[in-house]
Amino acid sequence: MIVSIHQPAYLPWLGYFEKIKKSNLFVYLDTVQFQKGSFQNRNKIRTKEGWIWQTVPVKTKGKHFDQTIADLEINNQMAWQSKHWAAITQNYRKAPFAAEWLPRLEPFYHTPYDRLSDLCWDMMEVFNQALEITTPIQKTSKLPYVKGVKSDLILNLCHAVNADTYFSGSQGRGYLDEASFAQAGISLVYQDYQHPTYAQTYQGFEPYMGVIDLLMNEPQPADFLRG
Repeated sequence: MIVSIHQPAYLPWLGYFEKIKKSNLFVYLDTVQFQKGSFQNRNKIRTKEGWIWQTVPVKTKGKHFDQTIADLEINNQMAWQSKHWAAITQNYRKAPFAAEWLPRLEPFYHTPYDRLSDLCWDMMEVFNQALEITTPIQKTSKLPYVKGVKSDLILNLCHAVNADTYFSGSQGRGYLDEASFAQAGISLVYQDYQHPTYAQTYQGFEPYMGVIDLLMNEPQPADFLRG
């Protein structure tokens, strides 16, 4: 069984979904600490000038090392939802499939969310459906406790879900202990993602946007994922 593992991500890029689609099980890693400056709470959207960040503010003061992503609260004292929604509607209102996707996205920006993980999970379900991804997904917060950090944690999670192959992001080459995986009889496969070019609302092409950029612009977005 091919397993991939990744933390929750806000408006994930296409490579995130390729990992899910090419796996027999995707493990939603919500029991690790939040990483400031990561893609867990931010991503990019396309603009006429290039791109801009969309960042969900979170409550980390005095808590950074004491809570998991599953427990990480959104800072709703900041008007992030109205700002994100204004940026999305302004930059995508002329996209070919804006009439389809703006109504599907709007509830995320008018529904109160207390926790980042819940927002990311609900968005991921909508995006997976649009991309014709049917891979089962398991939250680590719903699994029995799995110990370890970095490579050991990944290996132990693979054991916990009976993986025989771990499909890792390319950055795994920098921290995974390949000998430990080989000794455990678990094959390692690294993602070699080649970003596709697709139609965008503005001239030029900017890769690595949040997935909504593809959804807004292409009639068959699932065709842009290698399965």
